[in-house]
This record gives sequence, C-alpha cells and structure tokens, in this order.
Amino acid sequence: MTEDGRAMEIDEVTATGSEEISTETLRQYYQRLFPFSPYFAWLNHTTSPSTLFTHREFSFTINDGIYLRYQSFKTLDELQREVQRLAPSKIDIGAVFTAQPRNAKSLQPGAFKPVSKELVFDVDLTDYDDIRTCCQGGNICKLCWRFMVVAMHVVDRALREDFGFQNLLWVYSGRRGVHCWVSDKRARELDDAGRKAVAGYLSLIRGGAEQARKVALSQRQALHPHIKRSLDIIEEYFEDILLVDQEILLTRDRWLKVLAAIPDEDIRKTLDTKWSKHPDRPSVEKWSELVDVIDKHASKPRAKLWLGLFERSMMLQLAYPRLDENVSVHANHLLKSPFCVHPKTGRICTPIANDAFDSFDPLAVPMLNQLLSELNSASSDATSLAPYVATFDTFAKSLQAAAAQDSESSQKISLEF
Repeated sequence: MTEDGRAMEIDEVTATGSEEISTETLRQYYQRLFPFSPYFAWLNHTTSPSTLFTHREFSFTINDGIYLRYQSFKTLDELQREVQRLAPSKIDIGAVFTAQPRNAKSLQPGAFKPVSKELVFDVDLTDYDDIRTCCQGGNICKLCWRFMVVAMHVVDRALREDFGFQNLLWVYSGRRGVHCWVSDKRARELDDAGRKAVAGYLSLIRGGAEQARKVALSQRQALHPHIKRSLDIIEEYFEDILLVDQEILLTRDRWLKVLAAIPDEDIRKTLDTKWSKHPDRPSVEKWSELVDVIDKHASKPRAKLWLGLFERSMMLQLAYPRLDENVSVHANHLLKSPFCVHPKTGRICTPIANDAFDSFDPLAVPMLNQLLSELNSASSDATSLAPYVATFDTFAKSLQAAAAQDSESSQKISLEF
C-alpha cells in the first residue's frame, strides 16, 4: 500500500477471492444474514402487509443473467421463502402499482400503473473519471471516495432544507457509488414530472467530457441559496480532494483540462507558459496563481462578467454531485436493493448512517465470503454486517413510528370532525 492510499483499490475480480459467487453461497447469505424483518418494515411502513408491500415490484436476477420482473408477494414470509429458494445474484426494487405486479399480464391495458415509489438518487464515481487521477472505471480508493462524501452532504442538505424531506436512506452500491432513497410520503407520491423537477433542481453539471465549461453562474443575480450552501460544503473539502489528493494541476495534460474552461485565451496561455517552466510544483500553488490571475483581470474596468464567478463555477464543476438523472425521474425505474451482494466485488450494499458520511469506508464494508467465514468460526450469528443492519433497523423503525403517528393524527381529525 502506498502512503497516499492509491493501492487501496477495490479490484473488480479479486475482491471476492474468486471470479464468481455461487448460488449456494448466496443462498447461505439469504438464509442466515439477510435482514428480512427490517427490510419489510422499510418498504411497508406498518406491521401488517399493506399495498405498499403487496403491490410492490421486485425483480430478481438469477442463473447468469436470467431476469425475473414483476415479482410480488402477499407477506414477508412469502418473499423470504422465494428469495431463499432462488438465491438471486441481484434484487432490484421497483414501484408500488395499482395491482399486484405478478398479475400484470391478466389486467386490461392501462389498468396497471405505478402509483408510488421512493424518490431515488444515484451517484457513481465513473462520472468523475474526467477528474479522478487515482482510479478509473470500476476501481475506487479512499481518495476518490471523498467525492461521494461531498455528494452525500450536498444532496442530503438540499433534500432536507429545500424540500423538507426527513426520511433519507443512503446506501453504498457495493462498488463505486451511492444511492439515496427518500421515503417521505410526499416524495413517494410524486409523479414523474415532480421527480424530474427535483432531479433537475439538484443537477448542476451540464455537458459531456468534450465540454470544457460545465457550470455557468450568473453574476447578474445573487447566488441561489442551494448553490451558496453547496459551495460552502465544497469549499471545506476542495483543497484536500482536488488539489492534494487528486493533484488536478500536477501535469500539463491535467492543467490543460482546467484551463480549457477559461474563455480568455490570454489567461490560458499565461498560466500554461508559467506552469510549463516548473511543472512539478504542487496543484495548491498553481490553483492559487490561477485565482490571483483571474481576480486581477476581474478587477479591471469593463472586465467580463464571468471572471468574477470563475473560481466558484470551477469549484462546482469539479466537486458538485454528478447525479444520474435517469434513475430519479421515473417512478417505475428499478434500483438495486439494499443488502444485495455486488457480483463484481462481493461487497454488501450497506446503509450509510446520516451522521457517518465522512467516516464511512467502502473498503471496510464486509464481503460475502468474509461474512460466511465469520459465521462458521463464531459461536453466534454476530458478524461484521451487524452495525449496518442496526442502522437499517433504526431507519425502518422510524418509518413505522412516523406512519403510526400519521394514522393516529388522521383518526383524531376524523373524530373531531
């Protein structure tokens, strides 16, 4: 392992100790470790099965890619038996429909529609590959994982403070990203237009890898409170992540990517020439020079408006969350379930506590083989998965408590009327 942590990568093949996870190994996991009770409480919100559970679509991937959609279950026991029988390599969760999904083919056209689903968000480190210098593709390390830390802080604060949502479950994807499940009733009942509006509000990065300038702030208007708050969060992490860990200005090919976002050719040439004379100087020094040059030009009479906002625009472009909007905008979009086993890494898709964004370590998340080894060597069923299950159980119980309180309030209003 190197001092900067770059050797601490998740390898796509060797992380599990073998290239494949057997069906029998998965079956043992579902029989002995999968947290079915809090899982039911999370989806159902009450102790007795409701349409939130019975009309919910589950999708199973089995036997090297066979895809079973529109599975549904009347009870938790029924779900548990089927999961343990099939031992799926992946479970995806879909919407709650107007009818039980398993009966979809027998319904009249137009009678089978999604009516609710958690509002979900997906952030993946591969969308940062134009910035990451430590890893690429499916590999991650502690250095680039910090982009996910920033993403969780920014999105979590926005959803709570700007939309008033309270019930947010963050889940590690098992490989290179995070998912957020918003379980508030208002969020679950959003139509596709409402989901698109929320996702659009949170999406700031525009344009692909070929576009140099992906964030354009307006100096004619005050910064939106969400942008200002996001900048406050990003500023706390920016130097450590982008300039120290990623060294985004260390080599000429890296600094040219950043300079390309400056519309002024003279500024680009000035900095490129200066940095080329002493290319090994750290990114912290080069960034300071870039900001100084921009500030000097911005202070001149008739300076172009973009100069005054360039530093903040660039910080957002480099560190603001890069959401996969397609995951969020459709209620019937499937998303990988918490506590799945990722087939590439063998790691469990574990919840991330709301107060543990900074301390969560994806490299410490238990792998399937590790868990089964712990079971076989221990005198009880306690394993390294237990803290993650506890986090999930606490969240699920909070949903049940909120649902019970809402029901009690509704009954009280009805009686008073």
